Formats: sequence, C-alpha cells, structure tokens
Amino acid sequence: MNTVVQHPSHDELARRGRGRSLSLRHAAPSLTPAQMEERALIRRSAVARPEVDAFREIRTRLLAMTTNNFVALVAPVSAGCGGSFVARNLAAAMAFDETRSALLIDCDLRHPSQHATLQIDCAQGGLTDYLEDPDGQIEDVLYDTGMPGLSVLPAGGVREAGAEYFSSMRMRLMLDSIRSQHPDCYMFLDSPPVRGAPEARILADLADVVILVAGYGQDSPEAIAQAAANFDPEKFAGVVFNQGV
Repeated sequence: MNTVVQHPSHDELARRGRGRSLSLRHAAPSLTPAQMEERALIRRSAVARPEVDAFREIRTRLLAMTTNNFVALVAPVSAGCGGSFVARNLAAAMAFDETRSALLIDCDLRHPSQHATLQIDCAQGGLTDYLEDPDGQIEDVLYDTGMPGLSVLPAGGVREAGAEYFSSMRMRLMLDSIRSQHPDCYMFLDSPPVRGAPEARILADLADVVILVAGYGQDSPEAIAQAAANFDPEKFAGVVFNQGV
C-alpha cells in the first residue's frame, strides 16, 4: 500500500445525524466546514477530492485485511512527516460510514498534538491519567470531536517515556474492552516516530494492522525500510507517503 496524501482542501461536510458507539461525557457541537478545515480534517462532499479519495482507499484496504473491528497503529518513520495528520484522517474516513465509528488515541506521550489540533479542552485528562488511575473510568477521558462518529482519547499529561504505559495490562485491557463492547468502533493509535524510541514497536504488539507514514521527500528509502523491519510482516499494511505537512 503506497499512497500519497495531501492536506485537505475546501469541500462540504455531509452532516447527517447518527448514533454513537461510545459513551461520551464530553459532547461537542457539530463542526462547520470551516472548523474542519482549521482542524486539518477531511470531510465528505459531493465534489470529488483527491485527498479524501486517498484516505477512503486506505480505509478500504484496511477493512479487506480484517474480518472484525480492528486496532490500527499509524507510525511515522521520523518526526515531522505527518503521522498525526494521517492517523486523524484515517479515523475520520472510517467515521464517514454511518455503520461504523472511530476512536483516535494519541499515543505520542512526549509530543501529543491531537487535542490541540482538534481544539479540545481535555481538562478531565487523557490516556496517561486513565492508565495511572486504577479506579478511572474510560468514559471520563473520551471526547467528542464534533465530527459525527469520531471521538478522541487525548494523550493526557506529557511523559518522557511511554513504554511502561503501553506494555501495561491496563492498556491492553482498555483496548480489548472497547473492541468487545463496541463492535462498530475502529481504533487508530497515533504513535511516536519509529526512529529513536521503542514505543512504536511496543504499540505494534497491541495492533491488528500497522501503517507506516513516510514524509514525501523527507525519509529516505533506507530509513523507510529500516522502520518497516520493526513490524510483523503479517500485520504490516504498507506505507503512506504524506506530503504538504
């Protein structure tokens, strides 16, 4: 899977009501097309858009690889190549389907960005807060994005290392619980870069499929090959070449 995607351009959001799979205590008003543009989110339109079609094509390929709802790891080769952009919009593309919902989980604990990009006030905490509190409830740290069917679990407090969090039993149980209780929910893990830290490899053990993101003109073929070698070939879905970040 070698796909080039660019930042979204202007198109219109198809805003039809739908039920939500997850129980969300932090509701948000529906986003306007302009607000989705500000948040670098793709949106449906009657007009064909190459960037939207690219994410839909990746979504179709991922669905063909699995038989049930899945956990997908989106791992950038290096910092600044657009891994968070790709993870966010793959989740958005999944939410286009009214029979499915998507949960975006920010796992970049050193440099979390999804809550800021999506302009979400995560005062109630996020992933690290939930994992550190044995009595915490997952509903407390799930946030509505304002896009139908798309919710986010922000990273929470900044942490220098995520290995202990991601290898914990509580992390695994959280993913298993969401998947079993919400069979229409697909989860996308926004990973730290593969190069320079072990977190992406640890998160890959929790995922069903792995998507590698390379910066178009930024990451060399050798760097991409080295990053891909970290993952189980049976889980590896392919490389997305991202440009315009």
